[in-house]
Amino acid sequence: MPSVLPDGEPVPESGALPPHALDGAGARPLGFYLHVPYCATRCGYCDFNTYTASELRGSGGALASRDNYAGILVEEIRLARKILGDDPRPVTTVFVGGGTPTLLPAADLVAALRAIREEFGFADDAEITTEANPESVTPRYLAELREGGFNRISFGMQSARQHVLRILDRTHTPGRPEACVAEARAAGFAHVNLDLIYGTPGESDEDWRASLDAAIGAGPDHVSAYALIVEEGTQLARRIRRGEVPMTDDDVHADRYLIAEEALTAAGFHWYEVSNWATSEAGRCRHNELYWRGADWWGAGPGAHSHVGGVRWWNVKHPGAYAQALGEGRSPGAGREVLGEEDRRVERILLELRLAAGCPLSLLAPAGARAAERAVADGLLEPGPYARGRAVLTLRGRLLADAVVRDLVD
Repeated sequence: MPSVLPDGEPVPESGALPPHALDGAGARPLGFYLHVPYCATRCGYCDFNTYTASELRGSGGALASRDNYAGILVEEIRLARKILGDDPRPVTTVFVGGGTPTLLPAADLVAALRAIREEFGFADDAEITTEANPESVTPRYLAELREGGFNRISFGMQSARQHVLRILDRTHTPGRPEACVAEARAAGFAHVNLDLIYGTPGESDEDWRASLDAAIGAGPDHVSAYALIVEEGTQLARRIRRGEVPMTDDDVHADRYLIAEEALTAAGFHWYEVSNWATSEAGRCRHNELYWRGADWWGAGPGAHSHVGGVRWWNVKHPGAYAQALGEGRSPGAGREVLGEEDRRVERILLELRLAAGCPLSLLAPAGARAAERAVADGLLEPGPYARGRAVLTLRGRLLADAVVRDLVD
């Protein structure tokens, strides 16, 4: 949940959507994202909309403290039901992210889930995920989540090397994420993800291989691996600017990605999105696929983004302002945009090209179609799917995905 909100037109105080937003809604899945903005400490690389206790103290944060936050989320869930009216769709996916959702009591996360069930209902095969920091859960906590309806969990592992974790300001010890996977399995979680970060200053190829080996050995059915991005305004960016640690390197990122692809593929994982691998189709994160395929989701929480039928909006950032809006019966929306046909075409290319299934060539304008032909000739797009009407990245194309996308959206 990025900390900087875009510009946009005002959101009505009622939160009402344009009438066309629900046209054809029955053909689109509906998901919920719940943002929990609290962290025990701030990681040096993070620019998400999150807050430590000291950052909230004296700034209106008491209006949305951890103690009463679940109740405020429930208020937005009820607002969503009111705005979506008689939309009959059950919710197919829920993703609780942050921040550190598991800083809240398990009962609070279950209460928010219960509100979605009461207001919307769940599809029979609904995927319900929460993120968790390894140091913030216990076997009992995980059992409470599972008993309350969660069936997928994502642990922030990042690295198996202590010196890498130290650069990232991660507080868990090596080995704890692997233990969490076992505890989650024992609690009955069918699907478990481990998040990894590569390219941290001071990380070697050997460190990265050790992290992959540890993650694979823990037995999750999903691994996400992201290149470290140094965001302006973060502690890590300041340390690099002062010369305390070296800047990240694109060539190193490419090498680490290839190492990840080799190790994960050998272990039975298959890429289905540029940064995500799963051992089976059932192991994929269906909530993220909902984003990548442009379906509908409601984002509840400060700074959370939503999308319904080509209307995208985002909430106010600060937990205090968020709580105040809902307490006064107003939408917490800070701004919105109504996407035109061209906007939606471009977004589909940007997002779907990252998937193993690729994007339809029919989405491409003439200049983009010519760029796709060149990309096939340059080994960036697979020739077989191209002949069947789809643009699918090769392994080399995945390394240059941003550049390929820029060419195809022309």
